Amino acid sequence: MTSFQKAAARLALSGLMLTAVLPAISAADAATSKLDPSKSKLGFSGTQTGTKFQGIFTRYDATIEFDPDHLETSRIAVSVDLASATTNDRQRDTALPGKDWFDVTRFSTAKFETKEINRKGADAYEAVGTLTLRGVAAPLTLPFTLAIDGTSAHAKGHVELNRRTFGIGQGPWATDQWVAFEVGVDIDVIATPGN
Repeated sequence: MTSFQKAAARLALSGLMLTAVLPAISAADAATSKLDPSKSKLGFSGTQTGTKFQGIFTRYDATIEFDPDHLETSRIAVSVDLASATTNDRQRDTALPGKDWFDVTRFSTAKFETKEINRKGADAYEAVGTLTLRGVAAPLTLPFTLAIDGTSAHAKGHVELNRRTFGIGQGPWATDQWVAFEVGVDIDVIATPGN
């Protein structure tokens, strides 16, 4: 793997959880690459009154130390601005920052930090760590793929969460009568050469 490919791999992973994105990467050669915000997305999905919906977080950042040849020294830390959640539904988007849901006045960010990163196949990995959301820290394993194509790196991953684990949905929303407990989180991030 070339120096650029390693750098691109590092940057591609900065979209994990919770990212336009400004990753901070410790490796000296990482400056040769950057995420392409126009082609990257940190999304989430759920079901409300039987209808599926999708949303995105528009503000997040990450600190990445990732080398596919040395996973034992790799780590990822992501911070997501919960107030940046949008689903293109005015009522839902007004409710999400409120105290029944994300309660951004008290818990403005979600954080994911890895304990280890494991290779699961040729281009398949899993990030094992802790997700902290609404003041609750819980273990999370995020499977993802990483593809290097010429001068770009593409990371994609999906994980299912249960909103009850983090106390998301209080009061009348504490049951799944209106909003399902299952929530999906998706990353789709592309890194390309920088200046």
